[in-house]
Amino acid sequence: MRISEFRPIALMLAILVGVFVQTGKADAETAIFAGGCFWCVESDFESVKGVRSVVSGYTGGTTANPTYKQVGKGGTGHYEAVKIDYNPSVVGYDQLLHMFLRSVDPTDAGGQFCDRGESYRTAIFVANEAERAVAEAAIVKAHADLGRKIVTPVLLASNFTNAEGYHQDYYKGTKLVVTRRGPKKQSEAYKFYRDACGRDARVAELWGKAAPFVGH
Repeated sequence: MRISEFRPIALMLAILVGVFVQTGKADAETAIFAGGCFWCVESDFESVKGVRSVVSGYTGGTTANPTYKQVGKGGTGHYEAVKIDYNPSVVGYDQLLHMFLRSVDPTDAGGQFCDRGESYRTAIFVANEAERAVAEAAIVKAHADLGRKIVTPVLLASNFTNAEGYHQDYYKGTKLVVTRRGPKKQSEAYKFYRDACGRDARVAELWGKAAPFVGH
């Protein structure tokens, strides 16, 4: 093939690659939220149309590759958090923020519901100034709607470490675990924990019909 014949093909391939890259970027964005127990936040957001996946993990701290035991003990600075991969053509970042703030108690600086301590605090982790602006606007709106001070901070995203495998999709797991009510499947243990912790009751008390996940 002569060079003159090859150039149009190369140009076409370059255009196709560019389109593919841009489409990939448009169809895959990430949000990182800390909202107390990551089992619950994962369960909530996996039900949202346009969300492709939710991964439980740890972020915001200084210890490299932290474990659940280290984070729970305290002192690492990490939050239990989730990384949400979503399609922005289906659900926007502002919509995810709106749902997140109304699925937690953003007035509580000491933890969430029955879970207390630094790892259970709420936070929004942003990748850039554009996301920060959207997050801060969402907090202003939540404050106006609730009429109470919102203490959930907006923080610059740092390393996100995936939690151990047994934490992923815990809410629908079938493995038997020991609870105060005897052996139960993970999904049953999760429901018992969520109810006993008072998560949905407190969210409903705060947000009423605006709570997006209560009773889902």
